[in-house]
This record gives sequence, structure tokens and C-alpha cells, in this order.
Amino acid sequence: MAQSFPTALREQRPAARSAWYIDVILLLLFAAAAYGIISAASNWSGTAASVTRIDLNPSALPRYAGLSVLRMLIAYCLSLAFSLTYARVAILNPVLERIMLPILDLLQSIPVLSFMPGIVLGLVAAFPANNVGLELAAVILIFTSQAWNIAFGFHQSLMTIPRELDEAARLYRLRFWQRFTRLELPFGMISLIWNSMMSWAGGWFFLMAAEQFTLGNKSFRLPGLGSYLATAAGKDDISALLLGLLTLVIIIILLDQFIWRPLVAWGERFKVEQVPSADVPRSWVLTALQRSYLLRRVETAYHHLARGNSRRPHLETSSGQPGLGFRRSVPYLHRAAAWLVGAGALALVGWAISLAIPLLSRLQPHDVLTLLGDSGATLTRTLIALLVAVLWTVPVGVWIGMNPKLARRAQPIVQMVASIPATALFPVLLLIFLDLPAGIDIAAVLLMLLGTQWYVLFNVIAGAMAIPSDLREASSIFKMSRWLRWRSLILPAIFPYLVTGMITATGGAWNASIVAEYVSFGSKTVSTRGLGSLIAESAGSGNFALLLAGTLSMSIVVVLMNRLVWHRLYHLAETRYRLD
Repeated sequence: MAQSFPTALREQRPAARSAWYIDVILLLLFAAAAYGIISAASNWSGTAASVTRIDLNPSALPRYAGLSVLRMLIAYCLSLAFSLTYARVAILNPVLERIMLPILDLLQSIPVLSFMPGIVLGLVAAFPANNVGLELAAVILIFTSQAWNIAFGFHQSLMTIPRELDEAARLYRLRFWQRFTRLELPFGMISLIWNSMMSWAGGWFFLMAAEQFTLGNKSFRLPGLGSYLATAAGKDDISALLLGLLTLVIIIILLDQFIWRPLVAWGERFKVEQVPSADVPRSWVLTALQRSYLLRRVETAYHHLARGNSRRPHLETSSGQPGLGFRRSVPYLHRAAAWLVGAGALALVGWAISLAIPLLSRLQPHDVLTLLGDSGATLTRTLIALLVAVLWTVPVGVWIGMNPKLARRAQPIVQMVASIPATALFPVLLLIFLDLPAGIDIAAVLLMLLGTQWYVLFNVIAGAMAIPSDLREASSIFKMSRWLRWRSLILPAIFPYLVTGMITATGGAWNASIVAEYVSFGSKTVSTRGLGSLIAESAGSGNFALLLAGTLSMSIVVVLMNRLVWHRLYHLAETRYRLD
């Protein structure tokens, strides 16, 4: 059975004695991280340079890597806070949910270049004397590549909580925070961990665009690993490009060993099952951390705090209707806050429409025909990339997720491949496919596939790992055939995760179209027809009317797909394919 946060933390305490040197290492790492953050903050507040030169010397790579990891970390913390809040607010009211989910789908599908000019120019104007504006712009752009899939994944977890667990929470009259820490967060933990890994991979993918970008005749650049790779690719410096990619691989391996693998092993405690699995993920880092005296004290304090909160009198009343407790047990104050959020969103949309009308009035009739043709071209590439992604990620993801030993070996490899920016490899793809008929279109689909297939794979792996071991053992005891096992157990179990993966992958494909359909490397510029190419050209030339029209066209297509396809699949996953 899924454990609550306090219980899981308490049960991490091993019988082994504490090791003082582990605490010393933790303190040294904390001091090094604090020094790095203070050093980076001093650069942020320093005088803004008119031109930032990127040093391609290998000695500059450690500093650039540290700056990029810090930006990614800040963006991830914002993404996690946003996702947990947004998903939790969305389920407070069914009407509000029908508004917030399409907005989330729309936000993840809007290309970075569509709102990058306003964000960058606005923040630079707000902080003209230092680099804070540019740094905040980079963090926000990385945030847009990390937040949406975490929010979708956690919302899917909230909607598929087993009814018996929901009824137990209502019978015990759990208050909002108790319910969140004892039921909702633990049940969604596996999805959160794997979607967090995907968010970091997505952040690496758009790091080059976040740290180095051009708006009209202005060029903005920040020191970092992304700008290092972009500069190396622009100068055709293959050795520097390979060194940058090697640095990225080393960072991915370190993050896997010290962050993600311990989290995957720890997250196994939150799996909903009656019989624990005999073969569970393990991590040497987690085993070492369990011997830390300082962390034990933190866990004990957290447990006492949680136990003290649980003794407070309950203020909520439970709902008498089964299956709706997580909606009906919310205090009226939270419902009012949810409606205020919806009203604020509608007011923001109305304000945006009032600003958009003057810009759209500048369009010519031939621009409308161009937009229709470009929309169809990009939609076709998006659907092809999604189909190819689903065909190979479902069997591979199930294979990895249902084999813990294989997952331990494949996890760093998948993260590594998913995190390598495909934009850095795109010149090589172009050299291979440009001489073929429709070569640029094939290369564009491949780049969209490289940037989006991982959303499906990571979600399928999370879904396969969340399948209770007792159900898997029952299928073996009854000697189900492979086809029957897939039809009656595997596909129904991973279906909610698959839908979430396809939604985020489609949004990622629309977003990746800006770098797949319009590519500049060295002195060459290669493009093909599509909304991504139109948006990229409009952003580069400063044609904000056509930029807005292209973004709105993409938004209309995304909304139609949401209503006709994703909304129905999401409802099916919520009502039929849940672990009850």
C-alpha cells in the first residue's frame, strides 16, 4: 500500500550505525553549493555587458556547466511548485478543471519563440543595469520546458487515486494538508519522479535557446553550457562541440547516481500493492544517506511535526458520496480561491485579446492562406512523430519498467540520450538527409521525434513500474498468454500514463517545430514550410503581427485536438482505467 510521506521517511532509518564521514561530506557539499550560488548571484547583480564572449577553451566548461545546472535547478523548483499547485487547484471544481486543463495543454504547446521576445525585452528593460533580467528570462524559458509534463502527470495521479483509498481518507476526515501528504503526494510519487527526470531532459533540450538567442538586430547571450554548445555549433568547431556534449554526459551520469537513482529507489515505497516485490531498485547513495546522523534528525523532526499536526482537531466535513471525496472535502475557502484563479485567468485572456486585435489587423489575405497551409504541414509532422514515438516507446518502456535490474542499467542511458540537445546534432542529420527527396521534411520529423519521444517513454516506464507486483504474480500464476497479459493487465495499467505522455509529447512536438523547421548553423540557413518555420522567421525579423498570428493558429489547432482527442482519452483514463 502506498505510504504517507512521514511514514516513508521514518522507515528509511536503517539498523546500521551512523557514519560521521557521511555528514562531513554532506556539509562540504552544502558549503560548495552555497559558494557556487553566492558566486553566481554576484554575477547576476554585476554590471551588464554589452557583448558576452563565450570562451570555447575546455577550462571554461566547469564554470559554464555549474551556471547551467543552477538555472535548471531554479527552473525545476519553480516548475515543481507550479505543477503541484496547478494540478491540486484544477481538481477542486469540475467546471474549473474543464478550463484549466485546456489552458495547460495550450501553454505547453506554444513555442518558446512566441513569447520569448516579450519576456526577454521586458525583463531586460526592468533590469537595465545588471544581468538579472537576462538570467530571469533564461530561467523562465527553461521553466516552460519543464513544468507542463509534471503538472499533467500529477493531475493524472490525482484523478486515478483508487476509490478505496479516497474513501479511507474521507472516513478518517483528513484535512487538506494531511490528505496531500498522506495520500495524494505519495500516490503520485512515482509519476513525479519520472516526469522530473523528463523535465530535466527537456530543460537540456532547450538550454541552447534559453542561453543564446537573437531578437531582430539584438543578440542576447549568457555564459553557460547551452551557449557553449550553440557557439561551437555556429563556428563548426567539432572538437569544442564534442567536449561540450561530453561535459553534458558527465553531468547526466552524476545526476543519475546522486539524485535520480536514489529517488527511484526511495519512490518504490509508495507503490500501491499488497505484496511487496522481491526485486526492488537500489541505490548506493541512498544506502549511504541512511547512515547520516543529520538526515536522521531531520526525518525525526519531520515525523514529530507531522504527528503533531495530525492531533489537531479536524475542521472539514467528509462527503457522503463515494468517489467524490477529494473534490467535496475541500473547504469553501479553497473553492473560492479556485474560482478567483479562474476569474484571473479569464481577465488575463481578455486583456491579451485587446492587445492582439491591433496587431492582427495588419495581416494581409495571403497571410491567412499561408497560415492554413503551414498549420497543416506542422500538424502532419507532429502526428507522424507521435505515432512513431508510441510504436517503439510502449514495448520498450514496459520492458524497462517491469524489469528492475534492467531499469537500473537503462535509466542513466535513457536520461543521457534524452538529455542531449538534438539541436546540437541537427546539422549532422541535415548533412545526411538534405540530398534525399523531401530530406528537410524527414530531418524535421526526426528532430521533433528526438525531442518528444522521451515524454512517452518516461511516462510508460513510470506506469509499468507502478503496476502492483501482486497483480503481476497473479497473471503468472494463472499462466496468461502474452497477448492476454497485455490486454487485461499491462495496457489498462499504463493507459493513464500513456495518455499523459502523448499529451505532453504532442505539446513538445509543436514546441520543437520552431527548431526543426528552421535551422541556422554556420553560414547556412535551412527551412521548410510549417508554423515552426513561420514563427522562427517572424521572431528573427521582428514581424510581431505574423508571429502572433502563427502562435494563435497553433493554439487553435491545439485546442481542437484537446477537445476532440485528448479530453475524451483523459476522461476514459479517469473513469475506466484506474487501480480500483
